[in-house]
Amino acid sequence: MRYILLHAPTWQPGALAPALDAARVERREVRLPRDVAADELPTVLVLDPHNRSTFPLDVLRALVDAGGAIVALGRDGEVDVPQEMPAELLAGFVRHPAGSREFLVALRSGFREAAARAETARARAEAAMRSREIGELTRIGVALGTERDLKTLLDLILTQARRITSSDAGSLYLVETTEQGPKRLRIRLAQTFSKPEAPFVEFAVPVDRTSLAGHAATTGEALIIDDAYFLPPDVEYSINRSFDERYGYHTKSMLVIPMKDHKEQIIGVLQLINRKRQFDTVLSTPEAVEQQVVPYSRRTVELVTALAGQAAVAIENSRLYEDIERLFEGFVLAAVTAIEQRDPTTFGHSGRVAKMTVVLAEAVDRASQSAFRNITFTREQLREIRYAGLLHDFGKVGVREQVLVKAKKLYPQDLSLIKQRYAFLRRTGERDFWRRRAEFLEQHGGSGYAAFVADLEEAHRLEVLELEGFVRVVEQANEPTVVREEQSGHLASFASRQYEDVEGQQRPYLTDEEIRFLTIPKGSLDETERLEIESHVNLTYRFLQQIPWTRELQQIPFIAYGHHEKLDGHGYPRGVAGDGIPIQTRMMTISDIYDALTAADRPYKPAVASGRALDIMSGEVGCGQLDASLFGLFVEAKVFDRDSPPQE
Repeated sequence: MRYILLHAPTWQPGALAPALDAARVERREVRLPRDVAADELPTVLVLDPHNRSTFPLDVLRALVDAGGAIVALGRDGEVDVPQEMPAELLAGFVRHPAGSREFLVALRSGFREAAARAETARARAEAAMRSREIGELTRIGVALGTERDLKTLLDLILTQARRITSSDAGSLYLVETTEQGPKRLRIRLAQTFSKPEAPFVEFAVPVDRTSLAGHAATTGEALIIDDAYFLPPDVEYSINRSFDERYGYHTKSMLVIPMKDHKEQIIGVLQLINRKRQFDTVLSTPEAVEQQVVPYSRRTVELVTALAGQAAVAIENSRLYEDIERLFEGFVLAAVTAIEQRDPTTFGHSGRVAKMTVVLAEAVDRASQSAFRNITFTREQLREIRYAGLLHDFGKVGVREQVLVKAKKLYPQDLSLIKQRYAFLRRTGERDFWRRRAEFLEQHGGSGYAAFVADLEEAHRLEVLELEGFVRVVEQANEPTVVREEQSGHLASFASRQYEDVEGQQRPYLTDEEIRFLTIPKGSLDETERLEIESHVNLTYRFLQQIPWTRELQQIPFIAYGHHEKLDGHGYPRGVAGDGIPIQTRMMTISDIYDALTAADRPYKPAVASGRALDIMSGEVGCGQLDASLFGLFVEAKVFDRDSPPQE
């Protein structure tokens, strides 16, 4: 406790002198207000009658708020608190005249009030500090809870632990289980503020009591070491000085905290080194270490223990998220395999489309064109685009396989039936040829036989040529090309002809169903089959809608849904136009069309060279079907080169 008597130079204590001497009061003349501010000592300020009004009331209130107390001395004949002195600021008032006892009682009252105020101020400061610490831990916890990348998460944990404890260095170990033996602790990260040039070397230590980290992991208890070079002789652990010796560092105070998850399982160890008075100080010399490094306090242990608990849960969550991602990645790839098993002709298509679409999205991110200035894609959105690309054709599992792989206008079994019909007609013609020769000989003998056979052979030859022409026309018309008028005429002619089957029934050379398929104007699918193929988009959407996607991936069904839509509204299945098609889908459409044109494994069409494919797509851009800006970037960034399409 400190008593300060502020007085005017002409003031004389008179009868109070013995009491002042007994109280050992520090006497000062009136000075600037900062000279009377309360410091770490509870202070009683005694004001004489001549200077009570020297200090503004706000200065006196500041002194009281800081933990001080004020005792006022009265003027001659003044027996009560004067009007200019607010009573709430005074711990005591000594009327005049007054004796030593009255003055000492007032001082004691001021002492008690100053002590109480100082304790209150200390408690408030402590509460404010605890509040800041809780707020800091909460902020760190939020940051840890939102970070899913393990490497970034570990860096965040160690950085924040060093910052809140003013630690110069630190390292972070994670428990790993090996098939060959027991658990080990592998160092995954190290930071040294005073030696940033030191390279990080990964190594593992056994989970036992021989090392600091191993001891903490084994016992589950924190290690608090004031001086690592002077360990007690009876401890089981030792410090590894190789880093200090190699880089001229000096490890002194240490705090080693086991990280426990919500099940109290040790998943790692957080090790902090050299707590400093000032966080930004570089420990470049032994003297700096001696001056700056202090032991870890009980409070820092509590803080780091709380942080370690949060960190352990965050690490476990990150690992769980990685496991879920791997599981989902496996599911997606299995789904793609299922698609390609049903339609081997498009093997690799989904992967190529996904890859090109992601590359195009990354190009959009980097683009400086005004059309893309406000468009960015996060890591999660790129994953969303990739998965949508991989799964965009999954609905094909619901399309009949014979339709999926149909390379010609006729199904293979239908063409085989026509060829069997041709073979039957050939054999029937040959039978009739030999039968008629035998009948002639029976009826006419050898007379005129040579001339008859010559005419019969010519007729048979023409008949065979006609049948071969029949097969040739069918095979030509069966190709997925535009049907020529001449071919249509030949097909109609053959369809009008009849033959007698083995049961004596009249049958057409070509059935109405066969004619319908062979006269498909373009491609290999009729209208019904085309609609069945197009239905894969709706099937894909319905399938993807059944998956409980996370918030970051919930747009996958909608992105995949529109990959056959066109900007002019002439796509399918919904005829969506313009901005109704998400930009992710517009990018996928470009990738899908390019791969469909350049893929070399489609049996129903030949692959076109990259340049020709881009020309075709440029025509679609001109017709308003594809996004011009995105296609321009697709070409400019040479997105298609990433997949090595076939070249002439």
